[in-house]
Amino acid sequence: MARFDSKSIIVTGAGSGIGRAAAQQFAAEGGRVVVADVTEGADETVAMIADAGGIARAIRMDAGSEEDVARTIALACDAFGGLDVMFANAGISGGMANIFDTDVALITEVLRVNLIGPYLAIKHAAPRIAERGRGAIVLTASVAGIRSGAGSPAYSASKAGVINLAQVAAQQLSGSNIRVNAICPGLTETGMTKPTFDYARDAGKMDRVGRLNPLRRGAQPEELAKVALFLASDDASYVNGQAIAVDGGLSSSHPVTRQEYGKTAV
Repeated sequence: MARFDSKSIIVTGAGSGIGRAAAQQFAAEGGRVVVADVTEGADETVAMIADAGGIARAIRMDAGSEEDVARTIALACDAFGGLDVMFANAGISGGMANIFDTDVALITEVLRVNLIGPYLAIKHAAPRIAERGRGAIVLTASVAGIRSGAGSPAYSASKAGVINLAQVAAQQLSGSNIRVNAICPGLTETGMTKPTFDYARDAGKMDRVGRLNPLRRGAQPEELAKVALFLASDDASYVNGQAIAVDGGLSSSHPVTRQEYGKTAV
């Protein structure tokens, strides 16, 4: 498959996790990828892509900085002749404190990166994508943004904002032929969730990871990246303004005690 042959693509938060997996998949399908991350993981991702025969450029950037976002988009346009796809994936967790224990400085920082970051990505990427005549913007939200129970107040509020932002942007880009959608990951093994997965492995409790969703497991970054690529591709040419849950079925119901497959409910 070469759905992104010669396309210019930016992936933020691409130094690890979903962003790294997406950058690798975009490059494997012919895309020319700007790998953006606040850490040196961006260089590692580019090296992986180059080793696989792909084309990528690394840039260190803060997703919540307007100057950095503009600089990243300028790099894509200068290096690859324009911009076709923006995957605004970068985000931070903000811990698990409740409303009353969350410091205002913390929630401000979470909103700056997780919500203002995607806003800036749309603001600066959309005009350059429009110059190409068509393209796509994909945002990373979360199941925590759909309803409570999957994240801290700060994180959940930021991701709910991302879902609405995708809808508003799709409307305000009417007539531009730019589609805007969001993915809503469930529990996925990334740098953000590494402590949870490491603890489960060390304690021999991996069977408890993701146990509240019908598939009864956590996701791997590649599984989320595939959905992001679908939304960025022409395969999703009539999908716009949507937030797609990729969560093993968790958000299809409120968590309950489920009947075991093949067993009689008690």
